Amino acid sequence: MALNFGDILDAVAAHRSDAPAITGDTGTLSWREFDACSNALARGLSAKGVEVQDKVGFLLFNSKQYLELLSACFKGRFIHVNLNYRYTASEIEYVLDNSDAAALIYDARLSPIVDGLSDKMRERLILLSDGEDYETLIASEDSTPLRIERSPDDQFFIYTGGTTGMPKGVMWRHDDQAHVLLTGQLGETKTGYNIEDIIARLDEPKTYITPLIASPLMHGLGLATALTTLCNGGHIVVTDNAGKFDADRHWKLVEQYRIDSIAIVGDAFARPLLESLKHGNYDTSSIKVIGSSGVMWSTALKQELLEYLPQAVMFDSLASSEAMGIGNSVMTASGVAPTAKFKVSEHTRIFDENGKAVEPGSGQSGLLARGGYLPLGYYKDEAKTAETFRIFEGQRYSVPGDICTVDSDGTIILLGRGSQCINSGGEKIFPEEVEQALKEHPDVDDALVFGMANPQWGQAVHAAVRCMHDEADEAELKAYLRANLASYKIPKKIIFTQQDLRLANGKPNYATAKALFS
Repeated sequence: MALNFGDILDAVAAHRSDAPAITGDTGTLSWREFDACSNALARGLSAKGVEVQDKVGFLLFNSKQYLELLSACFKGRFIHVNLNYRYTASEIEYVLDNSDAAALIYDARLSPIVDGLSDKMRERLILLSDGEDYETLIASEDSTPLRIERSPDDQFFIYTGGTTGMPKGVMWRHDDQAHVLLTGQLGETKTGYNIEDIIARLDEPKTYITPLIASPLMHGLGLATALTTLCNGGHIVVTDNAGKFDADRHWKLVEQYRIDSIAIVGDAFARPLLESLKHGNYDTSSIKVIGSSGVMWSTALKQELLEYLPQAVMFDSLASSEAMGIGNSVMTASGVAPTAKFKVSEHTRIFDENGKAVEPGSGQSGLLARGGYLPLGYYKDEAKTAETFRIFEGQRYSVPGDICTVDSDGTIILLGRGSQCINSGGEKIFPEEVEQALKEHPDVDDALVFGMANPQWGQAVHAAVRCMHDEADEAELKAYLRANLASYKIPKKIIFTQQDLRLANGKPNYATAKALFS
């Protein structure tokens, strides 16, 4: 039996009925209540005119409503489209148009963005706010199970902005996405999971996971953490931060709900969590894992967090919306794991540009490739699909563009994303390596590195650096870098700023950083 998230959630709810499922700022829903709410929402969306496999845009902050609506889309066979609430109206309109969205559900506080959509777009959409519209949908519809036949081919979209180009819609089949998320839960080598496997696991004596999802649900990590937890009958805790991360609030939630794991996105979340621990007094004894994915998470920050959380594991996942479960790096209080060094899954391989496997220990760099269960491709972008999803040795792989080398033991050293590689005087420089070196300096809070056009070198290395304090010395920082990096990797120019260099999802905001040099 193939998998569909709607069927999984129906089955899990029946077994976990009175256990907590979702906690938000307005209280906790049991699995029974969560199930009833999502059933009513699915019927309500259908009554409003949303049809099977229609796309539904989510312009929402982290909230209980996001998860209820996500479940409703699965159950009603609608396709979720995540929207970045930091986007302008024109950027939101691009994604809505690109995805052929039929409906938009939005947080009432984001009404100015919705008001900024063109008349043509607004006329085409079924518009629903998370306030009165939302409550009316629930109150007016039957909340019993839908009892409809769903398909493993039903689709699930994750729009990814990456760091360059326009957002792209990654298309996953429910069955493929579910198998990826269950990998490691029911066994890496097993294929063809079914509902019976999932229910049998729910019946096993165990402690159910209780993650606090700090990263935005509109980001791939937040979504994946939520779905994995739901498929395993766990209890998700989210707080509505309206796009602003409140570290103190998150540690209070850890105390209140005995949170065992926190989902973050690299240093942008790790540093405020650390600063809050330094100045607060919280019971963090329940924390077992802090997990991150999507961006660099520096070794120094992991070590400092472990001083306050000696019982915890720092779990750094190497993944993207196009290639989940590539590998991981684990650090505990008993040992340091170097930044950018990962143990990879059995489905991960390294190939050169000609499709030849890179020999471990050879020192040769190559393209990171993930096989196994994969997306169908990018929505309405055959050229980009062909570029990213490639055939090597007769098998289809996702090749998101990461460059790495392979040690003799099979672990990889991630060098960076090929599209961001700087070519300066013929030398190739990976920004991530320079950023990591900068962030090892005790006064540096964050850094972004990129190439700028230069008549002599073609591209010159530039860095935007956010420091802990207002005073900073460019010459001193360059001298510090020279002890750790080859001279050609040292930024030609460094600009210091107090601006946030990250987007809401923790990814680099290169537009802001580059504007500092204009």
